[in-house]
Amino acid sequence: MKNKQSFRKYMKSFLRVLLVAIFGLSYSSCKKTFLQDGSITDGAITGEQVWANDAYARGVLNNAYFNIPEGFSIDGNGGMLASGSDEAVNSGVNATLSIFNNGTWGPVRTVDDEYNNLYEGLRKVNLFLANLPNAEIIPTDGLTVAEDKSRLEGQAYFLRALFHFELVKRYGAVTLATRVFDREENLNLPKNSYQECLDQIIADCDKAIATNIPVFTRETTANKYAWRTGDYGRATKTAAMGLKSRMLLYAASPQFAAQSGITWQQAANAAKAIIDLNVHSLRTNYTNVFNFGADPYNVEVLFATRAQNRNDIETQQAPISFDGATGRTNPTQEMVDAFETTNGKLITDPTNTMYVETNPYVNRDPRFALTINYNGRTFKNKIVQTYVGGADGLNRNINATRTGYYMRKFLSESATWNQASNTLARRPWVVMRYSEILLNYAEALNEAQGTAAATEVLRAVNLVRGRTGVAMPALQTTNANGNGYVALTKEAIRERIHNERRVELCFEGHRFFDVRRWKQGELYLNKPVTGMRIVVDGSGATSYTRFEVEKRIFSEKNYLYPFSQNTVNRQPALIQNTGY
Repeated sequence: MKNKQSFRKYMKSFLRVLLVAIFGLSYSSCKKTFLQDGSITDGAITGEQVWANDAYARGVLNNAYFNIPEGFSIDGNGGMLASGSDEAVNSGVNATLSIFNNGTWGPVRTVDDEYNNLYEGLRKVNLFLANLPNAEIIPTDGLTVAEDKSRLEGQAYFLRALFHFELVKRYGAVTLATRVFDREENLNLPKNSYQECLDQIIADCDKAIATNIPVFTRETTANKYAWRTGDYGRATKTAAMGLKSRMLLYAASPQFAAQSGITWQQAANAAKAIIDLNVHSLRTNYTNVFNFGADPYNVEVLFATRAQNRNDIETQQAPISFDGATGRTNPTQEMVDAFETTNGKLITDPTNTMYVETNPYVNRDPRFALTINYNGRTFKNKIVQTYVGGADGLNRNINATRTGYYMRKFLSESATWNQASNTLARRPWVVMRYSEILLNYAEALNEAQGTAAATEVLRAVNLVRGRTGVAMPALQTTNANGNGYVALTKEAIRERIHNERRVELCFEGHRFFDVRRWKQGELYLNKPVTGMRIVVDGSGATSYTRFEVEKRIFSEKNYLYPFSQNTVNRQPALIQNTGY
């Protein structure tokens, strides 16, 4: 982003004092204290000076982008939300992620606790919005002061909506933060209702859309509001529309529908609004949606975090024989089984002759090989060996796969690590992309209208399946040849949409929350997950045996995150989520 590199080091230090979290951080530990008038007690710099300086004022907003959660390593050690669902198992010994699965998740044992971080982000954007009208902004890109302030305001409203959404999807109803709270006031505040949280998120999305932020990241520079390359990763109208689509989809789902009053048709309409703009499309190369090279914000991406040159994804996720990688995210057999065969049939279909148990990885949906490193797959010009005794096999070392698989998605073939000279690859975390919007639309429309809308529902799903390089058979309700056949019922179409989300969006953090919003946690997350033990005998014959990897525990309370005990102690009016 523009200005970020030159001010990043200074602003992070400065804002550590100026921009404290709304509830969570202790004021007594720091001699410098933010006061209501914006001053700092030791006189180092005042709020008035911040807002009178264009770079400092913009820096407050820039810094808020750092509070957006990314999903590559939620535990600092390569742990991903996938390992808290039936998508994967974490290979780490005593991994923090196991808290999600072993029945110990609670107020004193939290994981993915973004509460303080998100309220810190909210404080930054509220501080920015409160001071923007009188801030000294030097316009850029040929804009007037008013136009540039509108573009800045749009970013702040989007971020406020995003931070609140990230709280609500984890904790349910939370305390809304739509202003800067003063340290002297009573901060023992109760939750707002879920409806109030929903309304605020939608209102902020709509406010962002109404400003002159660019329509989408790659909008032509002939539009004076368009982002220059150095500003890619900032908010856009379609990012705000995408967030609105996701929020309404969650709100219409069984987990929240009774509290929200949102209909499936409203959720379908929000997704269709993005489709009708006709500015986003599916990238022809599925792998390059995530491994960007020189194109980190392509036409499929609605919103992504700032791009970084990095190889930590590879060091934490590649198979263990690849230069000392730690292979943290191990796809489960349940995840592998979700990939259809190339005739468009599920492997559980008794008529599916293309699935061969003695050679299970042939004839599979191309996305299988693009997202999972399995035995015999080539990665970085080397064969992955997950068979027992293989270089990447079960029990090979302390980091070896526990399921017989490693994650492939997100990994760059060009990155190198643990060498005398390493090569990095530039990538952000993709927060929203167009295939999600198509699947949001299909799911919501099917729930709203059922078989009456089957043709339109399957059209949206088949756009995702038909991507160049994937080209899976179109789902259809006529059984001409059996390939891609789905019965013409709302329930049958629902199951195929759910499975399409599971495959297309795997490891991106959706499955963890999809299962919850569908109220299917007991079905998918309260039973053991399995892997594949592959044995090659002396003659070279290979056998495949499914085995139990890990027992899983899920109860009603686990549909929402617990608030940490420290948070409840500070803010008892918040009231802990039920069951914790």
